Amino acid sequence: MKPKSDIENVVATLAARQPAGGSNRKLTGPERAAVLLLALGDQYGSKIWQLLDDDELRTLSIVMSTLGTVPAEAVEGLMLEFVSRLSASGALMGTYDATERLLQQYLPPERVTGIMDEIRGPAGRNMWEKLSNVQEEMLANYLKNEYPQTVAVVLSKLKPEQSAKVLAILPEDVGMDVVNRMLRMESVQKEVIERVEQTLRTEFMSSLSQTRRRDAHELIAEVFNNFDRQTETRFMTALEETNRESSERIKSLMFTFDDLIKLDNASAQTLMRHIDKDKLAIALKGASEPVRNFFLSNMSTRAAKMLQDDMSALGPVRLREVDEAQALLVNLAKDLAGKGEIMITKNRADEELVY
Repeated sequence: MKPKSDIENVVATLAARQPAGGSNRKLTGPERAAVLLLALGDQYGSKIWQLLDDDELRTLSIVMSTLGTVPAEAVEGLMLEFVSRLSASGALMGTYDATERLLQQYLPPERVTGIMDEIRGPAGRNMWEKLSNVQEEMLANYLKNEYPQTVAVVLSKLKPEQSAKVLAILPEDVGMDVVNRMLRMESVQKEVIERVEQTLRTEFMSSLSQTRRRDAHELIAEVFNNFDRQTETRFMTALEETNRESSERIKSLMFTFDDLIKLDNASAQTLMRHIDKDKLAIALKGASEPVRNFFLSNMSTRAAKMLQDDMSALGPVRLREVDEAQALLVNLAKDLAGKGEIMITKNRADEELVY
């Protein structure tokens, strides 16, 4: 009689056991496949990986990297169903690093990099979405040293608003050359796009961490924006005593509730359409007279009267509730501005008329 192999012995042992209970988690099809391949490991899983297409690899890799801990009894139940080899560790942990190491065993490095870049984020699912999160100045500084045709390819793949900002920063002669090339550009071969992506990944994206770090005043301004009123006052007062110059710089960079009066009328009305009326009433309850009048002036007479009645009916409101409502309004304004639905003007100079 032919001796049994290791995997046959494992299957026979598992088959003799009763299914273990205790886990109510229902795994989806992709999750079950991910558990199976993690359990098979390097020795038995390579042939399966080689048979998967790109879409299957992407789906399976995403599921595997976010799988988390799968109880040993659940793994054992799946092995009984799949008639496969249970890993020696029992429970399995699916992580980004484990997934990447496993993929590296069977796939070319560039394919692994592409798959893991899509999974990891958070800047975007692909190179072009990642570039949309890069400051235009940094991107323009890199592209100005590239061939104009390469720059034209890159800008043709970006969103128009970002391409416009980059073109405005590039030297004028370079920018016009790029525009002319974009006008003449027809369909770009897939191989050209892939080469540009690879160059951006290896030469630009990988070097971002070594470029100039973000301005510390901008970072602190964002931190202060998220303080409640009392905490912000406490920190700002202390900073004014120790470093007046930095405190003034941070104030100029902060976007506060009072800055909302710099919105144009259309933006203010768009903002109010997106905010819960109860939250708006609380926010304006603790607002200064100019801010309150600004919002009321951007409403119909009837709506303004109803809002004032709501504010009167609120009675005394805790300062914490006012701070939270005002912070909600500020963050909503930033979100809408990010989507291009409203325009935020922080610098008064931007509002000056040129004759």
